[in-house]
Amino acid sequence: MKKAKILFILHLPPPIHGSSVVGQYIKDSTIINETFRSVFTNLGTSTTVDEIGKKPLTKIIRYLKILHNVFSSLLFNKFDIVYLAITSKGIGFYKDFPIALLAKLFGENLVLHYHNKGVSNRQHKVFDNLLYKILFKNTKVILLSKHLFEDVKKYVKPSEVYFCPNGIPVIKYENTDLSNNEITKILFLSNLIESKGVFVLLTALKILKDKKVIFHCNFVGGEGDISKEIFDKKVRLLKLTDCVFYLGKKHNEEKTKIFLKSNIFVFPTFYHNETFGLVNLEAMLFGLPVITTNEGGIPDLVKDNETGFLVEKQNPNQLAEKIEWLIK
Repeated sequence: MKKAKILFILHLPPPIHGSSVVGQYIKDSTIINETFRSVFTNLGTSTTVDEIGKKPLTKIIRYLKILHNVFSSLLFNKFDIVYLAITSKGIGFYKDFPIALLAKLFGENLVLHYHNKGVSNRQHKVFDNLLYKILFKNTKVILLSKHLFEDVKKYVKPSEVYFCPNGIPVIKYENTDLSNNEITKILFLSNLIESKGVFVLLTALKILKDKKVIFHCNFVGGEGDISKEIFDKKVRLLKLTDCVFYLGKKHNEEKTKIFLKSNIFVFPTFYHNETFGLVNLEAMLFGLPVITTNEGGIPDLVKDNETGFLVEKQNPNQLAEKIEWLIK
């Protein structure tokens, strides 16, 4: 039996974020590559987190190359499916729409995989509404959670939507407790982006320190709109230098060791594009209780009062309360 042929247009690292990580999982998937004849095109125009929103000329050149690659693939091949990890709104959507339109013009079956949200925020604008109507016509959609259907329901019937939560590979590690039980180790693992809750967590930690609660908190991830200098300045201002540490990026075995040395995982995101919070799943793989927010599809993963806590977004007092409860 002839294998179906799929053109995958998706984000691949670098930079490392939820969509690019899942994109790499798809590209490396034995099941996918044994089941289908797969062609992959990298959709990313940024190579670092701090490059996002910058270097427009460089990105235009990279984007033109992406358009050329997609056009060439569609011109010389017939695909059963074109898979596109599309951006939901803004400049990213305007960038991705012509790629989706190319697939439609070549008569391909288009599947959109959303790792972000925001369609409903733009659907009232005349131009965006027109583009969405063209985009979603005769198109299948993959969402990470049923909580996210509200975002696209104006354009998509439930029968055209597939709900597929993100997954992560099982990591083999020795079940050895590397943590120091005398001092609770708190972990934040994400890029240093303000809307991921970096300053919210620092404020909560200040509250805990003022209450004489003992802890160490490690921040792991690349620099985003918060640089190392800004982060360190904030830590000094809050007088947290003896208990808060920025460790930079950690990958593979180093990342595993950080999880193993930790007792609590905290991810107080209020990021407008947050749909799943893949890092929460990674933390749970290592048996860590998770404190996070009711954002996007996160409630599907983190069950409040069972596998962790869901706290109000941008509420450092409630966040401090839950951390303190877990420490005690």
